[in-house]
Amino acid sequence: MSIYNVNKLSSTRFDTKNVYICAVLTTNTYMGRAGNISMGMMRSYSSAFSRRVFSDIINYGDFSHLNYLIESYSPKVKQDDTYLVLLKQLYKSMCKNYRCEYVYKNEIINKLLLKQFAGTQTIAFNEFRVVDSIVDLAMFNGVSKAFEIKTEYDSKKRLSRQLDTYSKLFQECYLVIPEELFDHYTADISDNIGIVVMYIEKGHIKLRTAREAIKNTVVDPDILIRSVRCEEYKNIIKEHFGSIPEVSCYEMFDVCKELMYQIPSNELHRLFLKEIKRRANNTKLLQKIPAEIRQMCLSLNLNQRQSEVLLNKLNTHIIIL
Repeated sequence: MSIYNVNKLSSTRFDTKNVYICAVLTTNTYMGRAGNISMGMMRSYSSAFSRRVFSDIINYGDFSHLNYLIESYSPKVKQDDTYLVLLKQLYKSMCKNYRCEYVYKNEIINKLLLKQFAGTQTIAFNEFRVVDSIVDLAMFNGVSKAFEIKTEYDSKKRLSRQLDTYSKLFQECYLVIPEELFDHYTADISDNIGIVVMYIEKGHIKLRTAREAIKNTVVDPDILIRSVRCEEYKNIIKEHFGSIPEVSCYEMFDVCKELMYQIPSNELHRLFLKEIKRRANNTKLLQKIPAEIRQMCLSLNLNQRQSEVLLNKLNTHIIIL
């Protein structure tokens, strides 16, 4: 069992109830002095939701980063709270004060993937590569959807080029932005790009489709073949033409690309979806994962056993000495 040692308090002789009271007073004093939430503290909170932190917990039971956050910022943890409770508290604070990319991705999973598309065969991927760019979230069922996220902390740099590239592969492309930045972005993006806005209603995060995407019906073979794996594009060629070209490995890419141009776009997209759905994916497990950490589980592509290991370890009690 991991131990959180409150070593920054002046006295070394106190009971656990007093430790909890001291931690809460430290936080409240800080908040009162600053007058608002420290951006540095919020960024530190968001660092808890990283691949490295979660991998260390799964593989080694290492809670050192979470313990560091407790010691540094004194979030409201009680004696015998678990690390999962801590993460829920950190996430709640981020939703209110620091809606970074992690919050956006996680809320898209919670409110679009698992609610709007619940019960379908939809699968999702965190950071799907398209040529030399990365789509923040990609969803596939009968339709391919790309979601590019721009928080209030991001810039427009490269956005138009990225969306133009995504539109040549995905049938629907969406830009996900804060509601107050709607006008800021609409002037710079193509009319075929849909817009999803994030806003706060009665203290809760909401997502609303402010503009529907116009469906793309033409797949660019050059973009597709540079976005999938070698075995995937060879499978596409084999399924459509009945065999793989008998050429050297050095020629295979160029020959397969030329053949792809002979495949009708609707058929090429169907074959693309079929290959993507063969990839290992844990979307179906996400319903069983606490809402606050679903994006981390998707990002790490945890299987059933790994998910169970993570949840068991996160239910470790924090011991305040």
